[in-house]
Amino acid sequence: MLDLTPVRNKEMSYAELVADMKVADLQALTNEMIDYQLNLLAGCTDADVVFVPVDPEADDPYAADAADADLAWTLGHLIVHVTASSEESAALAAEMARGVVRDGRSRSEIPWQTVKTVQQCRARLEESRRMRLASLEMWPDEPYLDNVKMSDRIGEIDAFVRFVFGLSHDQGHLAQIENVIAQAKVARGA
Repeated sequence: MLDLTPVRNKEMSYAELVADMKVADLQALTNEMIDYQLNLLAGCTDADVVFVPVDPEADDPYAADAADADLAWTLGHLIVHVTASSEESAALAAEMARGVVRDGRSRSEIPWQTVKTVQQCRARLEESRRMRLASLEMWPDEPYLDNVKMSDRIGEIDAFVRFVFGLSHDQGHLAQIENVIAQAKVARGA
């Protein structure tokens, strides 16, 4: 898995991290991330998907409904969230690679409340894999890597950095996914 430790420790920028990457690397990293999450689902039951964990750190400042800001996320909620975020990064990266300059989001997230089974989680992950890999097929042979946005917090953001943001976001939720699964298994005596 992509080692983001130097970036998170501010020892390296995202631009430095992706400097030698190729589209094939993004494809491999995407497959690795989806496969990892699918493996986490092994041994899960439908009850695990809707289990509400204990999460004293729950804090979602971007919640559409303020009442949901401190809601503990279920496994289904997490899968929906990470896939939507990575798909958004992939879509924006494809635009950047094609030389498109625009502001704004490109986010679509299905209602997490509709995801109630392990099969739905698996299907959502596989659909996300297909979409992310398809977005990379939209990149031209010579991507517009000079199409860069600047961020005070992050530095230069080109198409590779934008795509890796999605993988970084996935990775940032892996421990949370593992914790929810562990709590759900304890609750059902597994």
